[in-house]
Amino acid sequence: MSAQIAIALLLALASTTLTNVAYLREHDAAAALPALSLRRPLHSVGALLTDRSWLAGFTLEGGGFALYVAALALAPLTLVQSVSAGGIGILAFVSARMRRLRLGRHERAGVLVSMLGLLALAVSLAGGSGEGAGGSTAAILLWLAATAGTAAIALALGRRLGALAVAEGVAGGLFFSIGDISVKVATQGGARAAFAIGVIGGYSLGTAFLQFGYQKGGALTVAGLATLLTNALPIAAGPVVLGEPVPSGGFGGVRVVAFAAVTLGAILLARPERRGVTSSPEATIDGVSTREG
Repeated sequence: MSAQIAIALLLALASTTLTNVAYLREHDAAAALPALSLRRPLHSVGALLTDRSWLAGFTLEGGGFALYVAALALAPLTLVQSVSAGGIGILAFVSARMRRLRLGRHERAGVLVSMLGLLALAVSLAGGSGEGAGGSTAAILLWLAATAGTAAIALALGRRLGALAVAEGVAGGLFFSIGDISVKVATQGGARAAFAIGVIGGYSLGTAFLQFGYQKGGALTVAGLATLLTNALPIAAGPVVLGEPVPSGGFGGVRVVAFAAVTLGAILLARPERRGVTSSPEATIDGVSTREG
């Protein structure tokens, strides 16, 4: 593993830590605010920006995003996103220890699987970590359009089925994945710098739907679902549309296992468990969010 890749992975780990801490703060702040709505965008933005707690969380998220962009400039999308997904497990564990809370059964399994995924990813790096050909612009645009369409369908179904918090978490994750993929493409420079439009649109809508979901559901459910999609879709997009190579032979198999493990870990951490939280050390953690997002 080259020094450049090592630096990128450290940046990605720092990024996911900042982002998930930010999600915790944003959730607590947004849940206490009056109802937010896309129909009143100026009012909603004003309510968020004048809340110091939410603004502090958003500032942390901005710092995490800056580190994420730096990591993508140095390493393939699949590697950076896998570290982000696996780092969720580490954050859940550390957060629980700091709050003196006990992780639930799904969360303990998610922490273990995520950490194993990170270990497998580290082993697979011995087989190489090339950037690939960059993929077809048409294929990338089709992927992003399909993702946006899926988000619209999820919101429509959520309204019809009375599960709007879940739908908004899903939509937030889908739009964040558009932003993540667009960041990687835009950093390739040239005409692809125009994908900055996807960065702005994806992250703006992702942030909006995440805040809407926070007002209707718990952080673990809303941000957990968002982060699952934010990580899983870019991991898949790397080899599918961006042409990022997977090592051949045994190292390739280990890399695939690593991708699957960090995604499964995110799924387990995103699954809501029916339990209450008290100040007792025996209580299970209720507020650990998972991204990138």
